[in-house]
Amino acid sequence: MISSRTLRRPGLAVAAATAALWAALPAHADATADIRALVRSMTDFVAAQKSISFDMETDLEIVTTQGQRLSLASSGAMEMSRPDKIRVERKGGFADVAAVYDGKTLSILGRNLNLYAQIPIAGDLDHLIDELRDKYARPLPAADLLKSDSYDQIMTGATGIAYLGAGVILGQMCDHVAMRNDDVDLQLWIAQGDKPYPCRYTITSHAIPGQPQYSVEIWNWKSGTDAGSASFTFTPPAGAQAVDPAKLADTDELPAHLAPKN
Repeated sequence: MISSRTLRRPGLAVAAATAALWAALPAHADATADIRALVRSMTDFVAAQKSISFDMETDLEIVTTQGQRLSLASSGAMEMSRPDKIRVERKGGFADVAAVYDGKTLSILGRNLNLYAQIPIAGDLDHLIDELRDKYARPLPAADLLKSDSYDQIMTGATGIAYLGAGVILGQMCDHVAMRNDDVDLQLWIAQGDKPYPCRYTITSHAIPGQPQYSVEIWNWKSGTDAGSASFTFTPPAGAQAVDPAKLADTDELPAHLAPKN
């Protein structure tokens, strides 16, 4: 039994409630198959869209060496045209950044710095996402959701697969699912209806002390002929200086002065 004294200790109360919740989550094979089918409906829908545009809010949580949890918020927009074009804009407290990819070159502009860098990368969007993550350590926000094989990216090695019911994200009714793998816990809120786009995507890291979270909320989703018509040609603003990509600081969501020091 949980005593009234225990309930005044928030950590234990939350832990007890969490344990009760997970004990009640569906674990049988039919439920898991249904949840996988729900995720598949989202990934197939997104992958089938030739043109996509949306606005987004991101929240990057960091944990200090003293154990204090801090959140870095930013807003942005993304527009893409398969197979090989994308424009991403992000504005936060530390940076105002635009990135444009035309299938051959990635151009990154630090508006607040009036500096830009260009990286030759030829290929489709899948290749760009992989190169940015693996070679340049500059992952795109919610990139796993945009790849043509996003179902495999999300579900390979997934355990603890659960359906948590309906939820509302920025006014959109969604289905809420959760899962985990060796590295992260993952939660997805998928829009109900004939356009099952991802409304929120939250990752909790196991590997980093304090288990910080990264969350992306997506709204103003448009696809097909309804998507925006941004230009994927980069033209540097007047007076902007070209620099080596390594010298274009604070274009990531984690500013340099808060990054862990090796």
